[in-house]
Amino acid sequence: MGAGLLASGSCSLLDTEPEDFVTPSLYYNNETEMNTALNGVYATLASSALYSNNLLGRMGISADLGYESYSSDYGTVGDYDVSPSDAKILTYWRDLYNGIGRANMLIKYIDKPNLDKATRDNIYGQALFLRAYYYFMLVVRFHNIPLILTVPEDGNRESVQIPQSDIRDVYLQIIQDMEEAAPLVRTAAELNSPGRVSQSTVYGMLARVALNMAGYPVYEPGMYAKAKEYAQKVIDTGTHALNPSYEELFLTYIQDRYDVAESLFEVEFWGNNEGTYTTVAGMVGRNNGIYCTGRTALPDGQTLIEKYGYSIATTRATPYFYNLFGAGDLRRDWTIAPFNYDTSTGEKEDVGSNYWVRSCGKFRREMDLSTDRSGNYTSINFPLLRYADVLLMWAEGVAADPSNNNEEELAQAYEYVNQVRRRGYGLDIHTPSEVADLESAGKSFLLDNIKEERARELGFELLRKDDLVRWGDFGAQMRYVKQLADAIPDSYTSSYYANAKRYYNSATDRDEIWPIPTYELGINRRLVQNTGW
Repeated sequence: MGAGLLASGSCSLLDTEPEDFVTPSLYYNNETEMNTALNGVYATLASSALYSNNLLGRMGISADLGYESYSSDYGTVGDYDVSPSDAKILTYWRDLYNGIGRANMLIKYIDKPNLDKATRDNIYGQALFLRAYYYFMLVVRFHNIPLILTVPEDGNRESVQIPQSDIRDVYLQIIQDMEEAAPLVRTAAELNSPGRVSQSTVYGMLARVALNMAGYPVYEPGMYAKAKEYAQKVIDTGTHALNPSYEELFLTYIQDRYDVAESLFEVEFWGNNEGTYTTVAGMVGRNNGIYCTGRTALPDGQTLIEKYGYSIATTRATPYFYNLFGAGDLRRDWTIAPFNYDTSTGEKEDVGSNYWVRSCGKFRREMDLSTDRSGNYTSINFPLLRYADVLLMWAEGVAADPSNNNEEELAQAYEYVNQVRRRGYGLDIHTPSEVADLESAGKSFLLDNIKEERARELGFELLRKDDLVRWGDFGAQMRYVKQLADAIPDSYTSSYYANAKRYYNSATDRDEIWPIPTYELGINRRLVQNTGW
């Protein structure tokens, strides 16, 4: 373009109209353009600020289950050394509001093109759900946020001075949008792709939203019954089931296959960001994989990273998490890798009782089918919602509900938890087991076990901190693991031990939520900083 401008004597750079921006009112004319816009709304999930990079072990979301061991993140939210000027918190906020803005724009023009009703409803329903999900991601981690449901009329400063909404109102809007979206999108059986929003996605996520609204800080106990109701809608489809093998389930994410029975929603990545497509891969397994950085040739001629896949292993498990698993629970050694890679021989070396150095094992690059695993980017998908979670949420909706005294539902709640546990032990999920099953001992006992079962089943899937906060357990749990870290002998000088001590000694009760980014406070003067920040 520059050469063309120089060759034209009558052309001036100052006179040139930009050609890389489409005025919204001139777009959204047909199904292709609407789907392209919808892809832009989905793309927020795969941004570097979210599931492509930062959330994967670099923002403290694993809480008491795992700490970050990555020197580049010292003094940041990943190290629980949080400040309102933290860059990762700012980009988290900004990218989610960008996604909300894209959804709002698509919703504004949803009636513009000539589409059949089913197509229009499906596009609209997906955009509506994604907007609500992005608000959910904001409200659980900031609590006090602006609720923006329309496209600003202009870019004037006054048009973007929007105050924070009451947290309960935000939750109600999320529920309203998701409930409206549910009948508009396709069923999971029709869609056959958990990378897109289905009715099961919507109802399963509604159950999660309801449980969060039932707990701290909103405390709407009536939402426990709603959580059970939403989860029941997923169960009633008959489409979903637990994968008989916990390991095989995660191989589907690692190897770019779908398990439409158990995986209800996942972030999709593809390739390794080399060649033509340079923005479609993520860092699943690179950030949250088994530590592997060796570049020296092994006896077989390969380097360690060529053999097993490059990983900085930001996430390291705690002894508390390791000891949550019972004897025979196969999930432990899959979730928490029991070995490291020997940099000299390339063999897998058992770490024994050295619990603090164990990496997250769920997203193992060595099992990725890519021919080149030595770079930063992977095609491994990341799970956002699984059927096992739906069963546990149904059970929690019964166990935590102070007004539910239905013995049959309590028995069913125990059964759903036991089905998840049986799969964890490698057993048939429908056959009672003396080894895996919890014996019925009332609602309080079940709720305590669900809290631990969610850790065992869903550990390192970025749900733990949010769970602890809504239960009101965050501060106590972080202080408990701090005691474990402080008990590490001073003679243990490895960086892992120092990182664990720093991480848990940095965490305080105020860290249950993040501060409003300083940059946003400067732009929108109607925002008020969160308490304690």
